[in-house]
Amino acid sequence: MKVIAVASQKGGSGKTTLAGHLAVQAEMAGAGPVALVDTDPQGSLSEWWNEREAETPLFARTSIEKLKADVERMDRMGINLLIIDTPPAITETIANVLTVADLLIIPTRPSPHDLRAVGATVELAEGLDTPLIFVVNGATPRARITGEAAIALSQHGTLAPSILHQRVDFASSMIDGRTVMELNSASKSSEEITKLWSYIHERINKMPVSMSSHISRSPKPANGFGAQMASV
Repeated sequence: MKVIAVASQKGGSGKTTLAGHLAVQAEMAGAGPVALVDTDPQGSLSEWWNEREAETPLFARTSIEKLKADVERMDRMGINLLIIDTPPAITETIANVLTVADLLIIPTRPSPHDLRAVGATVELAEGLDTPLIFVVNGATPRARITGEAAIALSQHGTLAPSILHQRVDFASSMIDGRTVMELNSASKSSEEITKLWSYIHERINKMPVSMSSHISRSPKPANGFGAQMASV
């Protein structure tokens, strides 16, 4: 199992929308079973998932105190990918999440305030030796500041090549528990998410097993995890 954390000190960076979209795209691309965890007290990802009619991705209810044990349990249950949403602040919660994460994704809007805010998140990831990827999110097409943000971010870490642009379908899809890929698989937004997931998937597949989640691995059963997820 690989564990991806989505974190940003700046509120409104699009963490929850990105976490949900990546989880759905991962399932659609055959990288499942995928599970989600929401560690943000606001619970936006939980609310989105509760609105979904589709059975995937799965959702695991846990707490920071039980997170490591529950991550180990999900690994044994056969989950291939776990995506964890986090609160919009540098808190002990994020630090605990990063101790079980293989990769940190930092969504950043191309604005001076957002760019200034990434420093604390990067510092935390570096202190815990967690690899990170920046994702430019909510960009305005052909805007000069988007290119400037990409250059600035690339000086501090790896920048995902797929930029997510500001479009109504991203926000509207989250209202009823869906994603842009499920609304219109041929849209530009869908194409951007597809490309982003392909890049992330390639990145995590190249990671050595010794890095994975900082937890011990156990043989996975062939099935039987689905019915148990609600209690995790």
